[in-house]
Amino acid sequence: MSLSVRPQRRVLVAKINRSQSFAGVNSSVERPFRNLSSFTPTVSRKAGSRVSRMFSMSHKSPPPKVPQPNRLDEVYEALKKGLTAYLEVHQLELEKLSTQIRESKRNSRLVSVTAPQGHQVKSIERFLRRLEFHASKIDELYEAYCIQRRLRDGAHNMVKAYSTGSPGSREARESLAEASKGYKEYTENMCLLESELESQLGEFHVRMKGLAGFARLCAGDQYEIFMKYGRQRWKLRGRIEVNSKQVWDSEEMVFLPLITEFLSIKVTELKSLANHVVVGNVSCETKDLFAALPQVVAVDINDLGTIKLSLEVTWNPFDKDDQPSAASTVNKASTVNKRFSTYNQSPPDTPSLREQAFYV
Repeated sequence: MSLSVRPQRRVLVAKINRSQSFAGVNSSVERPFRNLSSFTPTVSRKAGSRVSRMFSMSHKSPPPKVPQPNRLDEVYEALKKGLTAYLEVHQLELEKLSTQIRESKRNSRLVSVTAPQGHQVKSIERFLRRLEFHASKIDELYEAYCIQRRLRDGAHNMVKAYSTGSPGSREARESLAEASKGYKEYTENMCLLESELESQLGEFHVRMKGLAGFARLCAGDQYEIFMKYGRQRWKLRGRIEVNSKQVWDSEEMVFLPLITEFLSIKVTELKSLANHVVVGNVSCETKDLFAALPQVVAVDINDLGTIKLSLEVTWNPFDKDDQPSAASTVNKASTVNKRFSTYNQSPPDTPSLREQAFYV
């Protein structure tokens, strides 16, 4: 898998594995994307922490002033792959349940046992139909966007042709004005469709799993993490305890996916009231997070990669957390193949970097 870069930046792209689908990149233009490996540090959370929502469910971002067709193509391809994977996962689960029901019906004593499974099958079938309708709606929006883009390109060529010709004739001026009017109209239509497609991207549920950093993390250290994603913000603070656990004042955040924005992460070490040290400030690609199963991702915060931020990201293809219980069970029960980095020389005050993953 290769990671796309910001359109306005000239940076190198590194190919990474599935478990490394969340790429951190320095704010400097010359520095490349980093290869990231997943890990699971030990994290404890304060009681009563809840999912943070920095937006209302009816919130819609204003349409962009300038369309970004190349970026939208990349996001659309990633979104289609994610939806296809979602359909495959739930279809496999449906086939598994159907097989269990058929085997149970062979014995008349177990007929009553299939009733809960039958309800679960219907729930998954409804969810699959909803997914298929959602995918068809996204395809229709994208096709309409492509039509407006072709019309806009044609109007642009007409404007260019009339501008280079002799502007003295009245017919030429009228044709130029008509072409310019059409170009503006098609541009506005593209912006509206881009905004509408963005509202169909669902949600990213981001769960804080902790920091890891070899000897850089010691008991008593306090850190502040600030995430910025378009107009959405998430700030949380945490400290490293003596038992190598980490306590954070916030547990989870829900972000609305955006087409043209990248997720910015800033980590600051809080040493005293007047002495805060910025550990790192990176920008991350998000289009690879459209996946059917939860992903444990790691972000290199500093240049040497000695400080890493571990996050668990779950994508919900709909903008409301109202999936059927059966569908949610598929997400949590399925196993994702991940490769985890193992560090043999870790001080006792550092989070353990073992080859395992867990979902809270």
